[in-house]
Parts: sequence; structure tokens; C-alpha cells
Amino acid sequence: MVNRKLNKRNILALLILIFLIVYIGTIAYHENKTLPNGISYEGDIHYLSDESVSFLYDLTYKDGGNTKKEQQLFKRIFTAIDEAEQFIVLDLFLYNAYYDKGLNFPKLSSTLTNKLVTKKLKNPNMEIILITDEINTSYGSHENKQFEKMKRNGIDVLHTDLDTLRDSNPLYSAIWRMFFQWFGQSGKAYIPNAMADQAPRMTIRSYLKLMNVKANHRKTIATDKTAIILSGNPHDASANHSNIGFELNGPIIADLLKSEQAAANLAGGKKLPGYHYDQSHTPGPLAVQLITEGKVFKAALNAIESAGDGDEVWLAMFYLADRKIINSLLAAHERNADIKIILDPNENAFGAKKTGLPNRPVARELDQKTNSGIQIRWYNTTEEQYHPKLMYIKKKEEAIIIGGSTNFTKRNLDDLNLETNVLIKAPNDTKIITDLDHYFHRQWDNENGDFTLDFDTYQDELTPMQRIIYLVQKGLHFTTY
Repeated sequence: MVNRKLNKRNILALLILIFLIVYIGTIAYHENKTLPNGISYEGDIHYLSDESVSFLYDLTYKDGGNTKKEQQLFKRIFTAIDEAEQFIVLDLFLYNAYYDKGLNFPKLSSTLTNKLVTKKLKNPNMEIILITDEINTSYGSHENKQFEKMKRNGIDVLHTDLDTLRDSNPLYSAIWRMFFQWFGQSGKAYIPNAMADQAPRMTIRSYLKLMNVKANHRKTIATDKTAIILSGNPHDASANHSNIGFELNGPIIADLLKSEQAAANLAGGKKLPGYHYDQSHTPGPLAVQLITEGKVFKAALNAIESAGDGDEVWLAMFYLADRKIINSLLAAHERNADIKIILDPNENAFGAKKTGLPNRPVARELDQKTNSGIQIRWYNTTEEQYHPKLMYIKKKEEAIIIGGSTNFTKRNLDDLNLETNVLIKAPNDTKIITDLDHYFHRQWDNENGDFTLDFDTYQDELTPMQRIIYLVQKGLHFTTY
């Protein structure tokens, strides 16, 4: 009897040991594995004219109690679709019409879909390709009406499978990889959708995949005429968000297509159209470079580390949480850089109240450690979000600009999501610098609108429990930021 008990204990101990070895090995491998080809890409530096680079923005703000909207991004995208002659390639993260009952938003997703379908019907031989994230079908739980309409009319819709990327939620993802990934996401959809109560229900296996918290977070469009890199999504509930974008002409279009081929390779490998630009184009004063994934991290750290005495550092951010970025900002402050940050208060999402994480504890840390030397203001949001991902460092002679899809968080910066940004270095007398100066100062100083609020507006609401949750989530990597 004793021997039998010992044997059972030994077998159990052996099984636990085997599980731990496989579990820890799975974590280690999927946190450090080689990235797929073309991911974490750094394009060539192209010297473009001032006319070849444009800054675009959407701003929703209060003015005397009224809500005003200035929207440039999708208006320009619609025009770019009209102007295209050979191809259109889009890579867009959130692309659906789902939101909670009782709310009302512009029909941005269907407007874009109709625009693309009309273009295809008028130009049946033109290649139109949409690359997107599985979140828009709730990871295979249901069809997306917009995508089905596109496919019926000859537009290719590619869903990126991100399993080959490194794991951003390793403690959970190792369990998912060991036990659940083999069964797919199909099955009866009976669980309420986390995205919105009007969204179709999800299968339990789709929920299990969602909890890996990975995203093709890119927001780009490339045609034979132009490229646009932005922070906004064609998602109805996001239509009123404040966002930014850059339109780029010339040889950088080829770099964007090259980076998107890497995304397409994660969605079946369809070959994207090529772009052949005029090799004799006249170079200009703006140094422009396409950067994706971890190369955005590298560029952002290098830019902040270059900021010194008297340099202006401006950030407009939806999420700011990465530890290396935070430490670099603190170090730049010690070098007497003038740092001003406009943040979303993380107060609401599509009409639902949020927890204030991660921006409020991060803002408090930056304020306290610099004795308010790093200046922070909150964007004055209501039901919309302040959604830019933009850094602007102005030196004596030139400025550095980094903008696109990438929040300044570990998940977005550290080769865990798919992201696309543009890095621009421009002399201070160029139009894009004038435009960015106006963009930031207008919000900071509340020129002709109630754009931003004092730092103390939200800090009194930060509870000890919120700080604890923030630290625990960061430590376990179990966050959505």
C-alpha cells in the first residue's frame, strides 16, 4: 500500500515536472523566437520635397459648450482612392460597425467599404487588397458584413494570423499554445462579445485566442499615387476620435508595399502589387524613413536621447507606458529639454467608463519625479478618445517627427504587434514644421477651443487600487496596452 502511494506521488511529481519544463520552455521560446521575414522593418532614407510630405489630423473638441470636429484623415483617404489608377493596398486594424446599443456614430466603415467597392466596379482590373486583424471577425466567430461585401465584388480581404509573432502575454499564451490552439476557433457562438453588445456573439475558443492580446495594429493605405500612414481606424465607434496621419509621395510608397508584403505573408502570402517610381525625382530637404514594429522603438529612443538643453519635446499620445521611454524622458528632462505631453485621460472608451490606466499613474510619476518639470495636460475628451501616436522634437535647426500607429507601450514597441510609423527629419523652415507647431500650440494653449485640461484635473481621482492594478498588470503583461 505504501509503495503504491509512493508510486502515485512519484508519477504525479514527474507529470508536474514535465508540465513545468514544457510550460517554461514554451514561454521562453515564444518570447524570444526569430521574427517572420520583413517584420521589424527599416526602409531606406528618402529625401523628399516639402510638397511630398503632408501632416493630417482629426480633432474633436469643445468650443463654448459646442462640440466641433475637424476631420481630414478619411476625407483624404477617400480622395486617394478616387485618384488611384493601378492599385490600392490597405492595412487597417479596427474595421467594423459594432458599438453598444443606445449609442450613435458616423457610418465610417460602410462609407469606406462603399468607396472601395465603387472603385472596383468602375475598374474591374485594378487590384484592391485589404489586410486586417482577426478582431473584426471576433477571431473567426462570425463574418464581417463589410468584408463579405468587398469579397463579393472582387476585393481581396486578408486576415493576418499573428501566432508566429512573439507572445505579449506569455504566462497565458503558453497555456493556450499547449492546450487550446489545436482546436481552432469554430463552434457555437454563445458568449456576449467583448467589443460591443450589438456585435455578434463569440465562441469560447475565439475568446481564448483573444486573450493572447496580439494585434495587427497597422493603419496604412498605399496607391500608385500616394501613401498615408495614420493613427485612426475605419471603425464607426472610433469615427469621432482625435487622430493624426502623414501623406507621403514618391519612393517611400515602395517601402510601404514591401512592409505590407510581410503582413500579407502572415495571411496566406498573396503577392502585393509593385511600385516603380521615377528614379530621376529631385531630392528635397526632408529625410523620410518608413519604420515598423521594434524599429519604431529604436527611433523613438534615439530621438529622445538626442534631446538636450533648450530642445522642445512634444508628445501627443493615447497610451504612454513603456519603461524605457519613461526613463528616457526623465533623462532628457535632466539635460534641460523642455518636455510637454498631451495625453488621453483614459476616461472612456466608446461611451463606457475606463480605469484611467495606464496614463494617469505614468503621468503622476513623470510629474513627481521632475517636480512638475515635465509638463502634462489632458485632452478634454467626452465620448471620443484622444488617439494620436505622435512625437515631435524641435531643435535649433531641425526637428524630428515620429508618427503612425504605435502607442508608446511595450506591446506596441517591442516587436509584439504589427505597427507602422514614419520617421521624418525636417529643417525648421519647412511647412510640415509650421503645421506641427500650430497643431501642438493650439491644443496646449486652448486657442479657439477648449482642447486640453490642467494636469490636476484627473490626478485627484487616481486611487491606490488603480496604482496597484497598474503595477500588477504591467508585471504579468496581462493588459490591453
